[in-house]
Amino acid sequence: MGTPWDAGAYDRSSEPQQAWAVDVLERLERLAPDATVLDVGCGTGRVTEALLALVPQGRVLALDASQEMVQLARRRLGDRARVWRQDVLELQLDEPVDAIVSTATLHWVRDHDRLWMRRAQALRAGGALEIQCGGDGNIARVRDVIESVTREIAPELVGWSPWTFAGPEETKRRLRDAGFTAIRCWLTERPTYPGNVEEFRADLDSARAPRSPARGAAAALRRSRRHARPVPAGLRAPQRLRTPNLTAASPPVVRPRRAVRVRLAPDVVARSVLSGTTP
Repeated sequence: MGTPWDAGAYDRSSEPQQAWAVDVLERLERLAPDATVLDVGCGTGRVTEALLALVPQGRVLALDASQEMVQLARRRLGDRARVWRQDVLELQLDEPVDAIVSTATLHWVRDHDRLWMRRAQALRAGGALEIQCGGDGNIARVRDVIESVTREIAPELVGWSPWTFAGPEETKRRLRDAGFTAIRCWLTERPTYPGNVEEFRADLDSARAPRSPARGAAAALRRSRRHARPVPAGLRAPQRLRTPNLTAASPPVVRPRRAVRVRLAPDVVARSVLSGTTP
């Protein structure tokens, strides 16, 4: 069963995610126009639509764990891309692709060791991996508040998190173990300012319908509002977000290493630029 989301609410509040994807798309500027690209965690298809312009003679494949997201993406993309629902840890392709792209997604995957091995298996030799997702230290104040409230309301959930915010060094190790080489990883700060805070919060409240144990935590937080102050101590806008970006290429194609400028936009980005060999 896929992760349930309110795809319409997510789509309305997805401007930050689209902004974070800009750097990733710019790093694909050398992609062949007839390449096959896989978008992992395509959401409602906005970034997938931008990928189509990069490979006018190629193919774009896109997957997401949420059937609601997939349905909206299919309406947006029509027959221009193949879109399906699948758990990223269960990814299987008929044939490897030239490039794998993912933005604002992979911090939702708990098992990063298995995650990168699966990505390597889906990528052809000489292919490129470009990833951006939440990194070490992301939304730290938000998580501190959640932990504080959970200790009072639902102590059985203390220490549990739906996210994996990995750091550069552990990501390098995992990528090496998966077969990649010439790895670069770093964090970039991107403080995010929602245009309309109330609308943004309302959309986020309705966007994700969490399942247990997240459902229990969410219910606990809602109950705590009756006793909490209007704004929990320590929680202020903007929040610091950290997202890793990964770029990978595997021999026999050798891609020159380039300096990549990181745009300071709303959020912290943990980013890994990889070149490697797919097993």
